[in-house]
Amino acid sequence: MRTESETTRQRIADHLRHEPAAPGTLATEFGVRTGTVLSHVEHIAQSLAPTDEQLLVAPPTCRECGFDAFDDLVNRPSRCPDCKSEAVEEPTFTIR
Repeated sequence: MRTESETTRQRIADHLRHEPAAPGTLATEFGVRTGTVLSHVEHIAQSLAPTDEQLLVAPPTCRECGFDAFDDLVNRPSRCPDCKSEAVEEPTFTIR
């Protein structure tokens, strides 16, 4: 469903309007790096500010202890600050 006139950022925003997704999933789907996806998501959030829509973020969560009070909700931390496990899920984004 890609049209030539849509930018990657627009396609990511459209995807997030239909279903939640993690940065890694978006990177694979749109053929860009995860860091690029995060940059696009930050810009999408800014562009939604004057509209009725908003970007919602489900924070990263530790699979070992369930910790989810990370300081930076957008980036996936390398380790859990509580149990030091590296089993940390990526954040999930959606637009509502």
